[in-house]
Amino acid sequence: MANRFVLNETSYHGSGAIAAIPDEAKGRGLNKAFVCSDPDLIKFGVTDKVLTLLKDAGMEYEVYSDIKPNPTIENVQNGVNAIKASGADYLIAIGGGSSMDTAKAIGIIMTNPEFADVRSLEGVAPTKNKAMPIFAVPTTAGTAAEVTINYVITDAQNNRKMVCVDTHDIPVVAFVDPDMMSTMPKGLTAATGMDALTHAIEGYITKGAWELSDMFHLKAIEIISRSLRGAVDNTKEGREDMALGQYVAGMGFSNVGLGIVHSMAHPLGAFYDTPHGIANAIILPTVMEYNAPTTGEKYREIARAMGVSGVDAMSQDEYRKAAIDAVKKLASDVGIPSNLKDIVKKEDIPFLAQSAFDDACRPGNPRDTSVEEITALYESLL
Repeated sequence: MANRFVLNETSYHGSGAIAAIPDEAKGRGLNKAFVCSDPDLIKFGVTDKVLTLLKDAGMEYEVYSDIKPNPTIENVQNGVNAIKASGADYLIAIGGGSSMDTAKAIGIIMTNPEFADVRSLEGVAPTKNKAMPIFAVPTTAGTAAEVTINYVITDAQNNRKMVCVDTHDIPVVAFVDPDMMSTMPKGLTAATGMDALTHAIEGYITKGAWELSDMFHLKAIEIISRSLRGAVDNTKEGREDMALGQYVAGMGFSNVGLGIVHSMAHPLGAFYDTPHGIANAIILPTVMEYNAPTTGEKYREIARAMGVSGVDAMSQDEYRKAAIDAVKKLASDVGIPSNLKDIVKKEDIPFLAQSAFDDACRPGNPRDTSVEEITALYESLL
């Protein structure tokens, strides 16, 4: 069976990357931007960095900010109505996964109107047309939504997150500018960074992994492990490396899938509005322990990429423990809680476990699982 790999048409990396936005738009014959950005980024002037470029270039735009941290079906529906009224012919998504996921869903519906029911996009939707052109400007170093074929929308009515997978939704251009990430507070930097590490580790051990994806994931683990602490401290080097590391992780996992860390984290976001990166970071070491028996020698390479010395002299049990301990240490160093005690109510676990089992990420997990085993994993984290 052939392995497919899908990436952006174009991406810009490094300080000042957003300066290329007007020329990219003009070069593609685009006229008016529908700018998707969340209210906090607008409030603190982050979105203005891009809007100023558009103004100075004499380019039209309209701003849409009805976007929640875990974007909902209603956010998408309102966005579709707004973009139709605006006359825009492309989208610029400025923010983290929330802004970009909202823009992806809007862009897909605009060119595939038969999927106007947002719930119809869940899973692998058989859309026929590429989304309306999307320019992606990440302001967090974590989701890598600017290079992935995935997006997640919350079905608030049913307290669940819908994972949508569509090669037609990938942004045409990504502008990965660490200057756009410099205002992230420590907590958000830590959470999104651990999300990126989870992408890299889950992508490396998922059932769909192969040599090309392994190359991206191991490099991402290495970059993130050496740079996340610095990024949390807001060092220039840390920010720059994390901007690259999360993108490299996205290049991999977008093409091979994830596992039950994500499928267990998604219901926490839908049910308790838990930040996605925090949920992933808490769950990751426990699921790594659970998955270890089915990962062959891969934890040795994870440990090596995370800077653990002497791994070649370790037994299989030793290097597996070393990899898990390295993840726990990094999470602790950047201030991630060690359990779900302050998040999950025990009586909710049956619903959470069933939701996690039904999640689109679960089949990619290297170890086959069950609702009962996922229940036990949640309980072990209380």
